[in-house]
Amino acid sequence: MRRLLALSLLLLPLLLPNASRAKDADTDPGTPANTPMPPPPAWLEELDALYDTNIRVADLKDRAFSPEHWWDVAGPLATEARGFHTEEIGRSVEGRPLRHVSWGDGDTRVLLWSQMHGDESTASMAIADLFQFLGAHPDHPIVQRLQQGTTLHFLPVMNPDGAARFQRRNAQGIDINRDARALVSPEARALHDLRERVQPAFGFNLHDQQVGYRAGDSDRGTAIALLAPAFNEARDVDPTRARAIEVAVAIRAVLEPMIGGHIAKWDDTFNPRAFGDLTAAAGVSTILIESGGIEGDLQKQRLRKLNFLALVGALDAIATGTHAGLPRQRYEELPENGDVWSDLLITGGTLAIPGQPQARVDLLVDFERSLLERGGSIADIGDLGEAHARRTIDASGLYIVPFAPPGAPAGGAPLTFATDMPAYFHLGRDPEGRDVVWTLAGDVDPEQPGPTRNRPDATTGW
Repeated sequence: MRRLLALSLLLLPLLLPNASRAKDADTDPGTPANTPMPPPPAWLEELDALYDTNIRVADLKDRAFSPEHWWDVAGPLATEARGFHTEEIGRSVEGRPLRHVSWGDGDTRVLLWSQMHGDESTASMAIADLFQFLGAHPDHPIVQRLQQGTTLHFLPVMNPDGAARFQRRNAQGIDINRDARALVSPEARALHDLRERVQPAFGFNLHDQQVGYRAGDSDRGTAIALLAPAFNEARDVDPTRARAIEVAVAIRAVLEPMIGGHIAKWDDTFNPRAFGDLTAAAGVSTILIESGGIEGDLQKQRLRKLNFLALVGALDAIATGTHAGLPRQRYEELPENGDVWSDLLITGGTLAIPGQPQARVDLLVDFERSLLERGGSIADIGDLGEAHARRTIDASGLYIVPFAPPGAPAGGAPLTFATDMPAYFHLGRDPEGRDVVWTLAGDVDPEQPGPTRNRPDATTGW
């Protein structure tokens, strides 16, 4: 009987593999559960100050830049004289060059790619800053450690056609980040082939995410989300993924003093079409960095700096090997991205559409460019008492008076005001819209973000 019980205990992990894997994913047997958060790097304060004075590249102030402008700015920073090598490795659908930039002499190869979604440009700005740091500060101790310990390979602005339109997908309408398996787009093939040629030990998949994401179930916005992508459906943690988790902890150590409470992680469900997941499946320790939003950071310039510091911290940890042994719990405990809050909530107004009964409603508005509040569309209409938004306007006692956007059909057709339509309306004191106190005509006027009596005293959420 004792022999049977012992045999059963030995076989239990094989009979319950999912339970075993879940336990492995949630615990770090190599470190005590109460291991504290690693301190920020000793160089952080100095590099933070140096960034503002001698690193930040001046000509990338608007995040909706063209790919040609990015290369006009960043290309001269990555010259042979500064230790860089640039080669064209393909062409986009519309014939724009896809360029691979390499730097460093170390044994550990690292591949970084940015802006595979054309409207996700924060990391591309940070990579230009990284070129400036590496090339203009060769005697800086971090630069010397990176040069000796790593060889860095960059594929920046890898969706130039999308960047030219500031849209997510490429010119064919393909989401490049969902083309890692089929490889039908030239941009996806270029990244895949570069990875196969370089055979990196580490990869950085650099994106932007929706500004409205909350950190877990809190009301705090997610400034940056991290992920060490799973390499299989079971979401196992093998040594390759464990190294990615350690590097994510090194990134958190850099960011925690500046945006603690606003760091989250992505859901690690395996996606067989996604580049991060398939790069991890290819044996590369892969780290996803998603830039969300910081209220008031309209062009994501503060997030750009945080990306730069995070990348330097991660690369320095890789070059020196100091990521080894960092506690996995400090990654696992990060809250996942939670709810996505809408951009603007208007409460308590009376909807006044000509020829229709008046109705007391709330409105939700989302914007194509959330931080700048441009390109608004109606997300919901009605009783939205439980809805959350990044900003709220109290329209009690006011009328919501829709009007036709430019280019709408003329000829007396009934005015349509519905979800997914452009947000064009007045807030007024009368149902005809003669005494107007505020207007939303697609874009919010930054000089008057709301009715004067309701103008917020300060940006909310931070």
